[in-house]
Amino acid sequence: MPVSNKNLAIYIHWPFCLSKCPYCDFNSHVRDEIEQTLWADALCRELDHYRELSGPRTISSIFFGGGTPSLMAAATVEKLLSRVTQNWPCAENIEITLEANPTSVEAAKFVDFSAAGINRLSLGIQALNDADLKALGREHNVKEARQAIDLSQKYFNRSSFDLIYARMGQTLGAWEQELTRALAMVEGHLSLYQLTIERGTAFHQAHEKGRIILPGEDLSADMYELTQSICQDHGIPAYEVSNHAVRGQESRHNLTYWTYSDYIGIGPGAHGRLRSGGEFYALSQDRSPEKWLKNVAQIGHATDQQECLTAQMMAEEMIMMGLRLTQGIDLGSFEKKIGQKIEKFINRQYLQHLLELDYMEMDDHHLTATAQGMPLLNSLLSQILV
Repeated sequence: MPVSNKNLAIYIHWPFCLSKCPYCDFNSHVRDEIEQTLWADALCRELDHYRELSGPRTISSIFFGGGTPSLMAAATVEKLLSRVTQNWPCAENIEITLEANPTSVEAAKFVDFSAAGINRLSLGIQALNDADLKALGREHNVKEARQAIDLSQKYFNRSSFDLIYARMGQTLGAWEQELTRALAMVEGHLSLYQLTIERGTAFHQAHEKGRIILPGEDLSADMYELTQSICQDHGIPAYEVSNHAVRGQESRHNLTYWTYSDYIGIGPGAHGRLRSGGEFYALSQDRSPEKWLKNVAQIGHATDQQECLTAQMMAEEMIMMGLRLTQGIDLGSFEKKIGQKIEKFINRQYLQHLLELDYMEMDDHHLTATAQGMPLLNSLLSQILV
């Protein structure tokens, strides 16, 4: 699953949704009217700006995220992809993903998205029963979800869909049945996320008032372990904490993040990591759609942060991202990108403790979280970093 340093991935953020899901803390907004031509032109201007910063790189993947990118017009997608190819050469096997919701209106556009150049669709299904879909604030029902999955596999070379588990009132048996149904529908990729309560969301307010009760830590851990076991048995093992794939069907775009390779982020709130002029920069865009549009119109981009990262900062990010992968951190790649061995940036005494507990494994080539350590990764990371 290597990602070349000579390559560049592009993330394009479409910040609009029909409604705000109560669990979502992404940079998404509801607007009564969206001028597609205005937004397409602004996104193209920002692509032009980043071409100047990146230089002549080869584009390995493009990801339309959100928000709800399937609310975009197919003509908008086509225009953006055309601008990408004008600015950079693209890999022959380029992966071009678009996130979509499975409502009837959006699913009807799948054939147009395919014609525009999308070759991988990622569907936000989230649950396979109507009661939980309603509780999660989703706009679709299970029938629409199943239809959308069928259409995604018909019109796109590759497809994936998301589910959320450890939902309100969910039992281990109910999740096992739901996951088994999902695995009967999946082709090559499945993303499975545990429901978390994020600050600033409607669910956070309800949780604070006791109106939402999630499964306890032990039950959630059992659900995670069951998920790994069932997916492994069905030939779609985890390659990252929350992502499962048939070998060769991993998300190449997301691997760019997890292997700490270069990518640029276009659109409100988008982030990037880019090597330029011998330095490595963290980049981010204005979060407000209106402010983003104004700045792009005035100066050609809406970058509100461009921070030159130190070796320490880069090492911490690469460790936090790389340990999410089941293959772990490639130590040779780490030294090449950071300029120093990984031992300089980790608490060796604590690492030895984790090795003895079988929470981590380390050889001459990789540092890896074990199956026992992966569910504890967040707490382990807080102590392993120097």
